[in-house]
Amino acid sequence: MHLAYNGASYNGWQTQPALPTVQQTLEEALSTLLRQKIAVVGCGRTDTGVHASDFYAHFDYSVLGEQCLVFSDAAQIGDSQLNTKHLTLNTLIFKLNSFLPPDIAIFDIFPVADNAHARFDATARTYQYHVSDRRLPFRQGQYCRIYYRPDIDLMNEAARVLMEYEDFTSFAKLHTQVKTNICHLTEAHWDEVGEELIFTIRSNRFLRNMVRSVTGTLLDVGRGKLTIDGLREIIEKKDRCAAGVSMPACGLFLTKVDYPEKLKIEN
Repeated sequence: MHLAYNGASYNGWQTQPALPTVQQTLEEALSTLLRQKIAVVGCGRTDTGVHASDFYAHFDYSVLGEQCLVFSDAAQIGDSQLNTKHLTLNTLIFKLNSFLPPDIAIFDIFPVADNAHARFDATARTYQYHVSDRRLPFRQGQYCRIYYRPDIDLMNEAARVLMEYEDFTSFAKLHTQVKTNICHLTEAHWDEVGEELIFTIRSNRFLRNMVRSVTGTLLDVGRGKLTIDGLREIIEKKDRCAAGVSMPACGLFLTKVDYPEKLKIEN
């Protein structure tokens, strides 16, 4: 399932007791439409308030009795005729988008191999963080307002330094259960787009809270609070307390998830 969501109203992706999350909202909608308990596995676990313009999730649908999800492009079926025996993928997408709140959009649903996994099969992910020193009324909740004008050239020099390293312990949230803090970055740069500065970072994996803490540290370079040599010292200390402040969730977007080409099964 290919989707996107505005995370402002959700306590992240992962289901939590008595709190609204994207995963829970999707599972409830799918379970209602397909008339059986559906569990959804996402390609990542975005934090509270983080957005995703490109997100993938997988779910298993079991054929029970006469129920069958038909993979065809048949015409959409009216409400009075809707049942799982005649439910096409196009109809499911249409009905799911009608059922879900407007801050979640389903782009596509397609069959994959039985052993395909939305999270573990992903080969890379790209995040973007948006900041601006301007008050942008039509971008509220989708960027972070800063009250200074950072030097984008210095920040790009600092971003290139990141590419020289693999251990990002200094930017990882403390006390998380991960086996390694090694990440292989393939892209890291700042761009000026309209009235915003956008930091783009791509890696095979990310640590919890890593992008937001990296962004805060690079902004410290851009405003003259930290030198390039100081950035190197922070990375090499492997100490989260040495890095800059973690930026608010509102400016962070998951913008691309890469998969092997053969994951999708043609209808």
